Amino acid sequence: MTSPVETALPTAQSPELPVEFAQSLEGFLVHVRDERGLSPHTVRAYCTDIESLLLHAQRMGIRKVHDISLMTLRSWLAHEQSMGRARTTLARHAAAVRVFTAWLVRTGQVNDDPGARLASPKSHRTLPEVVRAEDMVIILDAVADRAQEGEPLALRDAAIMELLYATGIRVSELTALDLADIDWDRAAIRVFGKGRKERTVPVGQPALRSLKVWIDQGRAGLAGDQGSAGNAVFLGSRGSRLGARGAREVVHQCLAAAPNTPDVGPHGLRHSAATHLLEGGADLRSVQELLGHATLATTQIYTHVSVERLRATYDQAHPRA
Repeated sequence: MTSPVETALPTAQSPELPVEFAQSLEGFLVHVRDERGLSPHTVRAYCTDIESLLLHAQRMGIRKVHDISLMTLRSWLAHEQSMGRARTTLARHAAAVRVFTAWLVRTGQVNDDPGARLASPKSHRTLPEVVRAEDMVIILDAVADRAQEGEPLALRDAAIMELLYATGIRVSELTALDLADIDWDRAAIRVFGKGRKERTVPVGQPALRSLKVWIDQGRAGLAGDQGSAGNAVFLGSRGSRLGARGAREVVHQCLAAAPNTPDVGPHGLRHSAATHLLEGGADLRSVQELLGHATLATTQIYTHVSVERLRATYDQAHPRA
């Protein structure tokens, strides 16, 4: 499934790079975009990282990719660190380098893989901020009350909030949804996550009802007669497919209307859904499948969230804490 919105990708043609570097960067772009199927955002980030590496290598007097050594990679990361890059950014730099040098080996451009010996800077993983379960009930009730008037945008916003919280899907997955992706009989939706990986996500009955009301009663009011909506589930105010920015604005506005609620955005609803599932007794592997995480390690951060909240409750409530 292709994205409904074509996202501009880097051209990988820096006029400052030597010819061989520019050709390698162009080939790497094709590899991560077409062969690995990474998201446009990741492709752009990786190619920007590798272009920065190649420019640094050029400043070191290197003109050929087979002359890039482990010392070159470490020198570049040290330079980036001296520029004040965050540890998460440095960790992404290292990841991009390892993908790049492994690709160079596979394509026969180099014999040795220096990136395989590059240690990744430890990223500082902060615990995601979540909305409390009881606050989510208040927020969703308020959104549902506004939708009672039948105004199309209010119906849409209610469906967006219910679906994001019920499923934990990413905002990009939400905006890419087509009508055919909804399985009403099985109460599930089909989404395409990172790397275009398809998965089926169950949908709770409140979210399913809200989604049906939006499609049956509100969607036509925004689609109009121009047919610009296509098969998109969610539409913007002008009748075309709702973009990620528009979906984020919906979430921020709904959360802002609730007092003392953190403005966590769509990804915060994803964090909240995962945390509340674990607190309710769901196993970690099921949550991993639901969220579409490639590894269990990514999902494990939510166990830390639950433990931190348990600790806060204990400290506040136990007389011997």
